[in-house]
Amino acid sequence: MDSHRPGITDFVHIGLVVEDLDETVRFLELLGFDCGEPGVFSGQWIDRIIGLENVTVEIVMARAPDGSDIFEVARFHSPSARAQEPAPAANRPGLRHVAFKVDDVRGVVDRVREAGWETVGEIVDFENTFLLCYVRGPEGLIVELAEPLDGAPG
Repeated sequence: MDSHRPGITDFVHIGLVVEDLDETVRFLELLGFDCGEPGVFSGQWIDRIIGLENVTVEIVMARAPDGSDIFEVARFHSPSARAQEPAPAANRPGLRHVAFKVDDVRGVVDRVREAGWETVGEIVDFENTFLLCYVRGPEGLIVELAEPLDGAPG
């Protein structure tokens, strides 16, 4: 009897659709991602995958320091859908934030602020395991920064 049960085998990437690709890439590079060169894609294969017609999309892959793809950052040239509402609060239903380990939360937050973005709340020491902070980037993107402390599990 075959006991294989189909399911997830590995992480591939998170799709992030934006209006301002350059500004989003600037933010992700500031956090330490290696962003590749943009590529423009179109054709029936994309139309069929995402259920839209006459798609032209510009994509930049953002890689983590270990070389794995984390974000597929996409700007749709056609069809275009403009953002209609302000950035949602951190408690709004939906995929609201992504979290990454950092080696210096305060240093990253300082760079984020110097570049014109802000934190959502404060830097907090969570039970002497992590310093945690949410930063908000372009178009409402929230990234949680987690700096392991002495009490963090190894």
